[in-house]
Amino acid sequence: MRTQNRETQSELTPQHAKEILVEGNKRFVNNLKANRNLLQQVNETSEGQYPFAIILSCIDSRTSAELIFDQGLGDIFSARIAGNIVNEDILGSMEFACKVAGSKLVVVLGHSKCGAIKGACDHVEMGNLSTLLHKIEPAVNAVEYDGERNSKNSDFVEKVAETNVVWTVGEIKKNSPILREMIEKGEIGIVGGMYDVETGVVTFYDDVENMTETLHEELAGKY
Repeated sequence: MRTQNRETQSELTPQHAKEILVEGNKRFVNNLKANRNLLQQVNETSEGQYPFAIILSCIDSRTSAELIFDQGLGDIFSARIAGNIVNEDILGSMEFACKVAGSKLVVVLGHSKCGAIKGACDHVEMGNLSTLLHKIEPAVNAVEYDGERNSKNSDFVEKVAETNVVWTVGEIKKNSPILREMIEKGEIGIVGGMYDVETGVVTFYDDVENMTETLHEELAGKY
C-alpha cells in the first residue's frame, strides 16, 4: 500500500478521500487488511506527513480510526475525545490538518453503545467529565422520544449518538470560519457517520450538512 505524499494528497478530492475510507472499512469488516510495510512507512514519513483526512472519534478502545478504516502511517489525522465532541483545541487541530497540512476531509465519527452518550442521557455529574457531557446535552434534548430518556433505553441512546454527530458537524462549521470557508469553496469536505461496535461497519450520512442546518434551526437560541 502506497504511503501518502504531497503529490497523492494534492490530487485527491474530498469525495475521493471519503471513498478511500469507505473501501478501507470494507477491508476491515472482511478481514482483508491491505499489505503494508509499516517500517517502510516510518522511513517514508520521516521528513513530512500528508494525511488525506482528519477523523474526530471517541476515545472508546474499540473505535481506533486507523484500524476500522484500514489506514497506515501518515494517512490520517486522528482526534479522539469521549463522545466525539468538539472544542477549541480540536477545532484548532482540524484547522491545522486542513489549512496547513492539506487534508481534504473532516469526519465526525460516532459509535454505538457509547459510554459518554449514556452519561449525557443520564445527566451524570462527575468532576471535569461534567463539562464534557454538557456539550452532548443539545443532542439529548433534540431527540423527540416518548419512552424512557436514559441509558437503560438503548434505542434512545443510539438516536442521541446519531444526533450528536449531526450537531458536532454543525458546531465545526459554526465555530471555525476557516473550515467553513474551505467547505464552501469545495477545498475540503465534511461528513458524519456511525460505527457499529457489533459489526465493525461504518455508515456515513449522505445528507449530513442539510441535517445539520435543520437541527441547528430547531435549537436556535437554546445553545
